[in-house]
This record gives sequence, structure tokens and C-alpha cells, in this order.
Amino acid sequence: MRIPSTLSRTVGPLLLRRAGRNGIDLRTLRFLPASITLPVRRVGVDPLPALGRIREEEPVRRLTTLFGKGIWLVSGYDEARTVLGDAASWSNDLGQFVSQDGRGDSEQIGGLGMTDAPLHTELRRCLTPEFTRRRLARLAPRIDEIVEARLEAVAAAGPEVDLVAEYAFPVPFEVICELLGLPVEDRDAFRALGAARFDLTQGGAGVFGAAAETREFLIDAVARQRAAPGDGLIGALLRDHGDRLDDVTLGGMADGVFLGGYETSASMIALGAYLLAGSPEALQRLRGSDDDVDAVVEEMLRHLTVVQIAFLRFARHDLELGGRTIREGDCVGVSLLAADRDRRLTGGDDRFDPAREPGRHLAFGWGMHRCLGAELARMELRAALRGLAHRFPDLAIAQDATTLPWRDLSAVYGVDALPVRLWPADPVPQAPAAARSRLSVRAAAGALRR
Repeated sequence: MRIPSTLSRTVGPLLLRRAGRNGIDLRTLRFLPASITLPVRRVGVDPLPALGRIREEEPVRRLTTLFGKGIWLVSGYDEARTVLGDAASWSNDLGQFVSQDGRGDSEQIGGLGMTDAPLHTELRRCLTPEFTRRRLARLAPRIDEIVEARLEAVAAAGPEVDLVAEYAFPVPFEVICELLGLPVEDRDAFRALGAARFDLTQGGAGVFGAAAETREFLIDAVARQRAAPGDGLIGALLRDHGDRLDDVTLGGMADGVFLGGYETSASMIALGAYLLAGSPEALQRLRGSDDDVDAVVEEMLRHLTVVQIAFLRFARHDLELGGRTIREGDCVGVSLLAADRDRRLTGGDDRFDPAREPGRHLAFGWGMHRCLGAELARMELRAALRGLAHRFPDLAIAQDATTLPWRDLSAVYGVDALPVRLWPADPVPQAPAAARSRLSVRAAAGALRR
């Protein structure tokens, strides 16, 4: 696929060097109003009750006015699908709320989730071949190896261990580095740049500052590989599109993959383990058939919906939504979490139910901006959670849930530490750890390959 020359000449300027309009700049905000942060606050793994009440009473609600623009929350399932699926009425161009003047390359706003067609279409087309099931299948053996190695490390650190530090973060971190093709020597420096991307406690300033660091790291990684492209996604993009796209654009694309594929999977594994520890049925089903594993994973995705709010949308024209009039230029945040707990999707019971028939949840978004790496995320979750269920069938939380360090005000929800007990305090005599590791991890992981 060759990008038309007229488009390739405008990719960098349009995507990464757009000027802010109307003097609006979210980077200057040091805090966000409480009315805006409602959708990213939780009690444990559940949304605030107030969010559920808003969804039932007013699934499209005006929250406040910011910089003269109406700020709206969409929390109903049907209304959310309407917004996410209608790119003709809604723009994802965040440049109108973030000034680009005087910013370096790494500080510019870009990425698939913040661009519109035709630019979004062409950039996504560059990435799509790397995320087909056939291409991703090459990663399956490596994912199995990573999971098995981390299970060994967890067992060695037991009987009580912080599952976030020892498992939930290392597994997707190693996978995303393998996917991107980052050299081993770069990975320690890269590891520290993840969680801050989604932390809203410092307002817009903190988020955009952290984003600049990861983007700069990946721009540099592209530049280093340009002369000798590696085996991963960065190398593939350079070989296929390096003559038409510069380091800044390709680095931004790699950053989008990192943004969508690391922190989200880490949070899902950690919170998934939290649910497993309280659900013997889920643990049992994860030791069952592929269909049982798929059903548990899909229900976890729906119930947890760690990406709490979709990329912001901006009305292209005056329109009606859920009986409300939204004006041109108004900003809409779609609460994916609230939508996935809507009775119109769940039938009125939004509790975690590992036996639930999978439905059309919005954990990966919807429409043209649906997560490109959804299948990779599912591969990781199947392997990581199934491995836990086989290796530690008596997994239990070792700390009062109310005292766990739940991540406050983060666009991607999670927990910063998850102390767990791997086996009962007075365990039944069992085989040595090395023998236990051979029981079923490889076999179970192999069964997951489609």
C-alpha cells in the first residue's frame, strides 16, 4: 500500500504540528473540575453509584462549560454506540483543545485516536497488517514463554506476592516490547514511562508531559532503527513506509500501539486476578475448555472496562442525541464503563458473571476507532489468566480490598499493588514447584492458539 504523495506530505504537519484554535489549551490545566472527573472515579472495581444514577435518569448529560464549549457525558449503551459509530457527525481532532504553538515534535498531539479520516484511515491502514490473526500468531509461542517464566518468578516469590509487580505488569510489558521490536537494553528505560500517561491527578499538564516522554523515546527508537530495521513492528513500518513517513510520524504510530497495548493489558490482568480471587467458578472455568476461557475473558472485559472513557469527540454540527441538543464544537466524553454496565446490555444484572453469554461490550470501543490491538489483548488475557488459574487454583487476596491502592483519577483504571496469597496457609503436600510448572501451563497455552 502506497500513501498518495499529496497525503504523505501533509501527514506530519496535520497530525503532529496542528495549531491550537480559539486559544484553548488543556495543557495549562493543573486540575480538572469534579464534574468532569466523575466518569473516572470508582469504588473498588465498580463505578460510583452517582454514575449509574445519571445513566438511568439522563444518559446524555451536560456536565459543565469549559472554554465556552459544552462538555457532555454519554453514559447509556445505545447512545454510546451511536456516538462511537458515527464519524460523520463527530470529530476526534483533539487539536482544537490543545495548542501546538511552540511545541517540540515529541510534545505534539497525534495518534489514531485523535485524528479523523482520511488521515486516520491511511495511518490505520499502515498498521492493520501487523494486527491480523495470522501475523499475531507468530507472537503466541513467545507470549506462552513470557507467561510461564513469570509464573515461575511468582511462585518463587511466594507464598505472598504483589501480583502487579511480579506478573500483571511484566507480562504485557515484555509482550509490547516484543511486538514493537525494542532491544532488550532499551526496555528498562521504557518501563517507567507507562502509568503516568493516564494519571489525571495533575490535570492536563501531567498527562501531556508524560506523553511527550514516551513519544520522544519511540521517535528516537525509530531513528536508531532506520538504517537497520529490526524484526518488530517498528522495523516493519520502516521497511514498508519509511520512505514516505518521517521518524516523528512513525514514532507517533508506535506510541499509539504502546498507549493502547501496555497499561490497559496490565490493568486487566491485575483486576482480572482480583476477580478470580473472589470467584471459584471463574477459576474453574479458566481451567476448562477454550469456550469457557473465552467467556470468562469477555465478561471480565465488560465488567472491568479499564479504559473508562473513550477518546473525546467534538460535534461537527448541531445535533440531537438522547433527546438533548448538542451544539457544533461541543465536547462529548463517552463513559465506556457506564455503557457496559447498562441494563440494556446486561439485562439488569451488571455483576461479574463468568457464565454470562458474551455480548457486544464496548471495552475496546466501537466504530472506526475501535482498538486495533483487541485480538492481541485477548491473546494475552487468555494466556495470563488461564496460567494463573492452573498454577494457583487457591489464589486469594492478602489485604483488605478497601485498603488496596486503587488508581484514582486515571483514564485507564487499575490497582498499583495487589498482594495475594498463592496457596493456603497450611497447604496440602504437593509436587515441587518445577514439577507443578510442567503440569499444564504449556498445554493450556497451546490449546488457546486458534
